[in-house]
Amino acid sequence: MNWLISRLAKIRLLKGDFDYNVVRASMVILYFFFGYQKWFDYEAKELVPFFTHGPLIFWMPAVFGIKASTYLLGVSEWLIGALLLAGFWSKKLGVLGALGSVATFLCTVTIIPFMSDGWAKSAGGFPAMVGNVAFLMKDVVLLAVSVYLLKQDLIRATVEDESARHGDSLAFASFGEQATLQAERTMK
Repeated sequence: MNWLISRLAKIRLLKGDFDYNVVRASMVILYFFFGYQKWFDYEAKELVPFFTHGPLIFWMPAVFGIKASTYLLGVSEWLIGALLLAGFWSKKLGVLGALGSVATFLCTVTIIPFMSDGWAKSAGGFPAMVGNVAFLMKDVVLLAVSVYLLKQDLIRATVEDESARHGDSLAFASFGEQATLQAERTMK
């Protein structure tokens, strides 16, 4: 096992910010596709049970109607995706995108306990999930990913601000070195 770990540790692809960039890029892609499908009638019909059972979004169809509610979700998802994309260059915009993403997945995860017929009665009910609940379970992971991006962008935005204030070599150090330098500076 130690041999495998030492070999994996030497893979250049696993060093640096590759994981962070892959996570960000996959969230941008996800928001593009999810936002896109909100513009079609089939998706509006599919979202009715989610609106009906969502404790944080139940009010939307009553206020906007189902079609406008799905359009609003689509625009919101594209805006969040655009902010996450901008986060490659501006960590402050990345923070806004990650905050929006956290809010999005908090809204969808809270639907899970309230979704009717979400647990397979033939298998004894909870925890045997079916249908819409099974679909929503991915949002638990996406919420965790959103929290990860938020944390990373907050750290990086703080380091960028610190570097700009001091105008020193912090801007040219790697992220790990920046965090170490910032911690050293804080302790002085």
